[in-house]
Amino acid sequence: MHIAFFTNFYLPVVNGVSRSVESFREALTKQRHNVFVFAQAANEYEDKVPFIFRYPALALPVSIEVPAVIPVSPFVDQLLPLLKPDVIHTHHPILLGQTAARKAKELNVPLIFTFHTRYQEYTHYIPLPQEAIQEFIKSAIQTWLRTFMRMCQHIIIPSESMKEILIRDYGLQDSYTVIPTGMDLTPFALADGKEIRSRLGWQKDKVLISIGRLAQEKNWPVLLQAVKKVFRKHPDLRVVIIGDGVEKRNLQELAAELGIAERVTFTGEVSFSEVPAYLKAADLFAFASITETQGLVTMEAMAAGLPVVAVNGSGTCDIIDEGKQGFLVPNNATALAKSINELLGSPTLMKKFRRNALAKAKTFDVEVQAARLVDVYKQAIQDKAREQYVTIQE
Repeated sequence: MHIAFFTNFYLPVVNGVSRSVESFREALTKQRHNVFVFAQAANEYEDKVPFIFRYPALALPVSIEVPAVIPVSPFVDQLLPLLKPDVIHTHHPILLGQTAARKAKELNVPLIFTFHTRYQEYTHYIPLPQEAIQEFIKSAIQTWLRTFMRMCQHIIIPSESMKEILIRDYGLQDSYTVIPTGMDLTPFALADGKEIRSRLGWQKDKVLISIGRLAQEKNWPVLLQAVKKVFRKHPDLRVVIIGDGVEKRNLQELAAELGIAERVTFTGEVSFSEVPAYLKAADLFAFASITETQGLVTMEAMAAGLPVVAVNGSGTCDIIDEGKQGFLVPNNATALAKSINELLGSPTLMKKFRRNALAKAKTFDVEVQAARLVDVYKQAIQDKAREQYVTIQE
């Protein structure tokens, strides 16, 4: 099968979407499909695999910190028909998502869309703070997304909680499948955290680790406020936050205000190849975001055998079974701190959660999820032949 991925984010950008695209590209290629990736320009970055095609891009303001794809490329316009894609799968509804929809129509092939992001939760990046304007923007985004989904043969949804949101808030009726981003578990099984602990001087520390963009929607202040409370019982705790973003300075200042700066390490962005070793160097994973569509970093933590304490939010709640691989808690620092303290104070519970986390991670195997994705493509081809599209109820 010839599969065309359209994505505004791909390597070297590291986020949930780019990881999903790359994981599925690798797995589908191993299953003998041809996957063509159409993505943003990457400056001096050199692609290490074939069939990656780049659109020009512009740098956006620092509040966004991602390149804006310019969805115009005469080269791609000539190339794409020659590749004879069986399906076009877009990972965004805007920019290259619009290009994907147009190309699918021109080539008379099915359009599949993965709903990766809770787009309405990102309106604070638009510099119009008035509440009424923000609500108008959220409503406009919802209306526009409904229109886009009606252009598709199928919607891929990364989690059950996101499925419920799309049914409830967007009126999604049919032609959807829940397929979480799969993972190659091998790097996590082979990773060794001892070198990281030695190099960074964590040998005597209990290490709590978390990963994500340093952005407002990730709810980092709740985590920092929680660990301040934890330090009272566990002064040997070391908090490690992997990721970068516009809120980094604010979060560093908050850590200083809370009096915990010396015990909180902001690593900045870490290459994905190093993430398994960092996770293996830790003792537990904590997460406070409530805007996840899937909870990919939580899956990675479990693949490294880490017990989890997380705020009970969308995406994350689909990954963690309360009381089995970790704890799901209300969105406040006191509740988060209480469960972290309970876990750190019980070696028996830590061992149990570690064992269960590894077992649950096996269900995320990317080969299994990629095979399910191919089944969706086959169904979408049949639906396109009958001119059937996604149904959205007003």
